[in-house]
Amino acid sequence: MNAKVDSEVKLSEKGSFASRLKKYFTTYEKWWMIGIIALAILVAVIAPEDDANGVSGIVITVLYVFDVIIGCFCELLFSKQNKWGFLIYNIVEIIEITTMIILRTRWTSMAVAALYWIPAHTLGFFQWRRFMDKTEKEKTVVRRLKTWQTIVIMAGTVVLSLVIGYIVARVSPDTDFYSNEKLIVVIAYLDACLGVMSILDGILMFFRSRESWWTWYLYIIIETIVNIISGQWVLLVYKLGYFTNTTYGMIEWTKYIRKQEAAGEDG
Repeated sequence: MNAKVDSEVKLSEKGSFASRLKKYFTTYEKWWMIGIIALAILVAVIAPEDDANGVSGIVITVLYVFDVIIGCFCELLFSKQNKWGFLIYNIVEIIEITTMIILRTRWTSMAVAALYWIPAHTLGFFQWRRFMDKTEKEKTVVRRLKTWQTIVIMAGTVVLSLVIGYIVARVSPDTDFYSNEKLIVVIAYLDACLGVMSILDGILMFFRSRESWWTWYLYIIIETIVNIISGQWVLLVYKLGYFTNTTYGMIEWTKYIRKQEAAGEDG
């Protein structure tokens, strides 16, 4: 009898969680996520990846699809100022590290993912948990930087990208994923820029800064170029999801910050 009661309680709790989850996302957010999933699967079926370095293109395509779906879901959580986006994003990092090892390319991004992003995501979760909104309990308090701080950060990004790109271009190993040496060098520079910008974005996101979204806009543009050069068509769905959600996140964070400033509250 007790086992039956316990079972009914658990079912009730699950139903309650499902109900809260359903209410948590707006109609727009639900359809946006459904659209991303459908588009990722469609592109994967129409334009699957080729075999690379002895690994089946089907395996690579499946990794890309999961990368897109889970990554876009995490981005949606960030736009909603939800701390759980950090921990779930570690799954994305593991998928991307696996993919880059298979393709033998984008070594800067792989190192950044393994050595920086996984620890940063984990710490970010606990950092955001310290600054929960007192009235909107599902949200973390966010803020904005001063103009001069933004300018200094962007200038530093350009310099670091050039320096790291030069180093990576000289030590990158051969891969049959790209057709010639010049292309490998170009990708090395672009990847270095992406690595630097991703670290910058992670720092800004860690400190709950709205400018993280502006950095992400630039990241999206550069990585879209890399995906097109690389023929990674499924990942272009990811960039579409990035772009639309980044715009959405910027709008939502700006509205929240203005509301906080009008109320005279500090982040």
